[in-house]
Amino acid sequence: MSNRPPPTKKREWSLRSRAVRGVIYQVAALSAIVFVVWFLAHNTMENMRVRGIQSGFDFLTSPAGFDIGETLMPYESIDPYWKAFLVGLLNTLRVAIIGIVLTTIIGTLLGVGRFSRNALVRGLCYAYVELFRNVPILLQLLMWYLLLTETLPSADEALNFGGIYLSKGGLALPAPVWAPGHGWALLGAVAGVGVSIWYAGRAKARFDATGKPQHVMLPSIGFIVVLAIVGWALGGAPSEWRFPEQGDAAVFGGAEVTPEFIAVLGGLVLYTSAFVAEVVRAGIQSVPRGQAEASSALGLPRGLQMRLVVLPQALRVIIPPITNQYLNLTKNSSLAVAIGYPDVVSISNTAINQTGRAVECIAIIMLVYLFTSLSTSGIMNWYNKRSAIKER
Repeated sequence: MSNRPPPTKKREWSLRSRAVRGVIYQVAALSAIVFVVWFLAHNTMENMRVRGIQSGFDFLTSPAGFDIGETLMPYESIDPYWKAFLVGLLNTLRVAIIGIVLTTIIGTLLGVGRFSRNALVRGLCYAYVELFRNVPILLQLLMWYLLLTETLPSADEALNFGGIYLSKGGLALPAPVWAPGHGWALLGAVAGVGVSIWYAGRAKARFDATGKPQHVMLPSIGFIVVLAIVGWALGGAPSEWRFPEQGDAAVFGGAEVTPEFIAVLGGLVLYTSAFVAEVVRAGIQSVPRGQAEASSALGLPRGLQMRLVVLPQALRVIIPPITNQYLNLTKNSSLAVAIGYPDVVSISNTAINQTGRAVECIAIIMLVYLFTSLSTSGIMNWYNKRSAIKER
């Protein structure tokens, strides 16, 4: 027999072919979308030109001319607009990242608490969910902001909790004086996270092979802490701190957390965690009861049943809807403009009032939230694939 390769099948380009028709339809749809976008953009630019309205993004290099009350990077009013937008972006990411972490922790605890054998714990978790998810988020932000600015004492009579001051001016905390050693400590902590992920994978493999549960949480925390200390020591072990002090009219020194940030973060976390709790509860209920009964028959305590048997199977139901809640939290942070937190929306409003470039500033806002949403979706999709239960 000859070892001739099989003849290649020639693709016939005919309208009778479903594949050919599919390509034609996609090209036609894409062309229509491109035309609509071009028409809207051209029509907008032409109308602006006729009315003498300036357009373009050249204003980003001009001095902003306004101050920003809360920044994560050095900024002055003489800096260009692009730097002001960058400050607003960092403030938005600050709320979103910290909010997602806190929401995940609180929402998971509440969702698991709904299955507690203690009636008081179940009732408190149920009351929390029903209270915070049924009050509009904007009202919650305003409520927390008013509570912080109206009920707390003034800055000259701030509450002192062992060197931590709380007043209408916000929260003042002790903070280290930044030095290169802190950067090395951060790198060490990142390396510790990588080692923890590797260790968790090894522990899961040993559990699958032997059936014996492996401790993961405490060793992972230990890796992060130890490697962070090693990086701190290699960086010169900086130990200088800035402590807040009570002055005649205000609290000076230390790290300041404004009431606007506290209100935004607290409102978003409390609101979104109520929805996350319901997602976790639904995911746990989707796991067949026989799984918990089988693990109980094997002698696993109730806590290990939830952590090793129920929650891993519930993740495939939990992750997709919880991704939507993360996206909602990030997009709801735009409501921070109502209480004066300088996020990207607030910076854009100020830029619009000063430059009149409304289309450009709105486009920047859209790009920022599109970037954050796609990044969050990409990370959660990767985690969803990694956490999927492999069928044998």
